[in-house]
Amino acid sequence: MGTPFFGRKKLVRKIKNHYMKLEAEVQKETRLPLTSDYVFKRIFAREENNSMLKDFLEAILNIHINKVEVKNPELTPNMADEKLGILDLKLDIDNERVADVEMQVSNEHNIKERSSTYLSKLAAEQLKAKQNYKELKKIITINILKYNYLERNSYHSIAKMKYEDTKPIEFVDMGYKKEEEEATNTFEMHFIELPKFKEKNPDCNTKLEQWLWLIDGSKEEKVKMSAKENEEIDKTVKELNKLSQNPDEVAKYEEREWSIMRYDVEMKTNRELGEKEGEKRGRENEKKAVIKNLHKLNIPIEKIAKAVELSEKEVEEILSK
Repeated sequence: MGTPFFGRKKLVRKIKNHYMKLEAEVQKETRLPLTSDYVFKRIFAREENNSMLKDFLEAILNIHINKVEVKNPELTPNMADEKLGILDLKLDIDNERVADVEMQVSNEHNIKERSSTYLSKLAAEQLKAKQNYKELKKIITINILKYNYLERNSYHSIAKMKYEDTKPIEFVDMGYKKEEEEATNTFEMHFIELPKFKEKNPDCNTKLEQWLWLIDGSKEEKVKMSAKENEEIDKTVKELNKLSQNPDEVAKYEEREWSIMRYDVEMKTNRELGEKEGEKRGRENEKKAVIKNLHKLNIPIEKIAKAVELSEKEVEEILSK
């Protein structure tokens, strides 16, 4: 006897639900991550994805944006280069602000200095074109970090140029009830630390929370909730899924990831070798100082050589310099 009609419907629903669940799990495994600087730029630099980029920037900067233009949409052809060029986004926002957005996976312990250097470069580029300080657009750097860096209790830190508090010894009563705090509103740095965001584990109530859950990508249920709440995130997820099914794009992503991994290993090795070389030189300098001090005390060279475990010839060479 076959399965009754209603039983068959239930079975079909069960199979369909299982398939959808399985598809979601496979998709989670195969979706390329936005934390990859290649994937990030590949998605947001495309003109047809401009509305997604605009929504993303509005979430971070907490402003309304009419128009955003990507000034460097091209992808570096030599992404596997040993110098490991930066895949950032240089943007013009409403012809009032310029911004540089960078995805940082590896902690090179220099992001504050790097970000402030970018501010200077963006200012210099504008002045070169206009030669007028008053026409300078607001300059913003946005750093999305896959690691914790700042000793601050916030996953989104905004840095601006402000005056220090007036010192009592330098106080002059000019009648100001409230002193100016902001030295200039031209420069602004944003640091978003994804591990702190994940530790806070917020809901998907704000645009920023929604976008950061998509970028973090570690909780598929949060990504789904965000896509349900925000049409632009839903479009981004679909774009990511499409990109992830393209073998050429997957190959480029993997090439970039291997390059970053190789670069990190090389940098770490060089640092360790440098530290060992420094320690070695330090020991040698210390030994030379001991030899010279013993010699000043009229200790015979043969005894000095024995004390520092060198030949008499080596001791004499050190003393002759």
